[in-house]
Amino acid sequence: MAEEAKAKGNAAFSSGNFTEAVRFFSEAIDLAPTNHVLYSNRSAAHASLSDFSQALADAQKTVELKPDWSKGYSRLGAAHLGLGAFNDAVAAYKKGLDIDPTNDALKSGLAQAQSAAARSRAPPTPPSSSSPFGDIFQGPELWAKLTADPTTRAYLQQPDFVKMIQEIQRNPNSLNLYLKDPRMMNVLGVLLNIKLKTATPEEMEKMERDASEEEDELEQRKARPESEPVRQREAEPEPEPEPMEVSEEEKGAKVRKARKAEAQKEKELGNAAYKKKDFENAIRHYSKAMELDDEDISYITNKAAVYLEMGKYEECISDCDKAVERGRELRSDFKMIAKALTRKGTALVKMAKSSKDYEPAIEAFQKALTEHRNPDTLKKLNDAERARKELEQQEYFDPKVADEEREKGNEFFKQQNYPEAVKHYTEALRRNPKDPKVYSNRAACYTKLGALPEGLKDAEKCIELDPTFSKGYTRKGAVQFFMKEYDKAMETYQEGLKHDPNNQELLDGVRRCVEQINKANRGDISPEELKERQAKAMQDPEIVNILSDPIMRQVLTDFQENPRAAQDHLKNPQVMNKIQKLVSAGIVQIK
Repeated sequence: MAEEAKAKGNAAFSSGNFTEAVRFFSEAIDLAPTNHVLYSNRSAAHASLSDFSQALADAQKTVELKPDWSKGYSRLGAAHLGLGAFNDAVAAYKKGLDIDPTNDALKSGLAQAQSAAARSRAPPTPPSSSSPFGDIFQGPELWAKLTADPTTRAYLQQPDFVKMIQEIQRNPNSLNLYLKDPRMMNVLGVLLNIKLKTATPEEMEKMERDASEEEDELEQRKARPESEPVRQREAEPEPEPEPMEVSEEEKGAKVRKARKAEAQKEKELGNAAYKKKDFENAIRHYSKAMELDDEDISYITNKAAVYLEMGKYEECISDCDKAVERGRELRSDFKMIAKALTRKGTALVKMAKSSKDYEPAIEAFQKALTEHRNPDTLKKLNDAERARKELEQQEYFDPKVADEEREKGNEFFKQQNYPEAVKHYTEALRRNPKDPKVYSNRAACYTKLGALPEGLKDAEKCIELDPTFSKGYTRKGAVQFFMKEYDKAMETYQEGLKHDPNNQELLDGVRRCVEQINKANRGDISPEELKERQAKAMQDPEIVNILSDPIMRQVLTDFQENPRAAQDHLKNPQVMNKIQKLVSAGIVQIK
């Protein structure tokens, strides 16, 4: 952000908008208060606005931050010169030349400061009748006025103009020699605060050439004896306008920006090669991107993805570890680190199929989830844990031992030691989780212990493993009966009779259910039992749905208010079935 503000300040300075330049340089200084270049640039902007006090403060801060930088002393000398502190200006320029003896800007500034200092010590020159305006060129405010006006400010970048003004300061009578220069007319207008006619651009160009030739001639006259013939003097090369400084940090930032852009291009080429299954070229492009920019770990994780696709799991894991390590150094986004860990876990799962060790993969997925809880990573973790469990079951699987444990459970069941029986049935299921008989036996134990939900779960698992095994239905029906869900128990027993029509346990179960349902129909149950049954029924989603059905509510209303219409409802099998469920649940009583 500081670099952006500085760039805006440089642009404003180049366009002559010095107020805006000061504002942007100030913003940059707030963001980077130890950057000496920013103070130097703001000093130049203040000086261009003739605010030499602020220019001096910034110049002093510049040399404080960077005492071995010659440019700071150039700013310091210019600010002193603008304030009329000529001796201080001379000292500043000399310090700068001690650091950089060949600096032309410092040399020129020193010459101006020394000349101004000499004039300040000399007695004032009375104005000549031939130069009535010569006195307005004296004093340090001259340069401030010329800097403040947009037109004459541009002239200050022209060496011949500066020399012309200095010559007039030394010898006010020489003003007459330069009156033909259109720039001088503008200068007089600014100094006298009047509006004078200015020449056209073409006239300006011609007059500037004439002024330059006259200046050379004047210098030659002063340098040669009277008898020496006139020789054409070679013009000194004009120094370039002094640009805004570019620090080493800025240069480095530009280089890094260019390398990052090149790295992104390599990444895009790698992505394109990956999509085409051209894995070798993909790796080459990602590696090149890593060389160009080591502050983006996506290049490393992308290369790891290529290795994963190639089946090179060791290389994939190595790159993922590098990405995590580098990401933590750079304080990268947690999502990027989680992505690297997830990719590592995926490679470890692939390797676990042969090593039979899922623990490293599970650990990698768990670490990834601590960085960022991603649904895909969570699914991979669950899959890995399920695979580990299945592997453990496979390694533990032993049907022979399972049969032995089941027999031990049966012995304890006969002894009515149901907790011990459950223990051996559970071990039998660990050894052989596909044996429906063990689930049936353990369901019976749970029923005896009053653990009806656990018994129901085992009975349903038994039926799932073997739908033709009648014991599963008798176990499930018994649990439902004890839970006083007589209609559901009836359905379970009837379902079992489809597979074993002559099974006496199933037939007895049906009979018991019918008795309880009829008892409810007759109202031969105690108020306490009725209340208990109704409360339990209202927790049954099926009963709640029946009571929420608008049609069934109308049917129940007709039973109370219009018995003839109610008889018509009973002809509908679906309505009759729902009425029967409500009766069994104790919600409806028929008398």
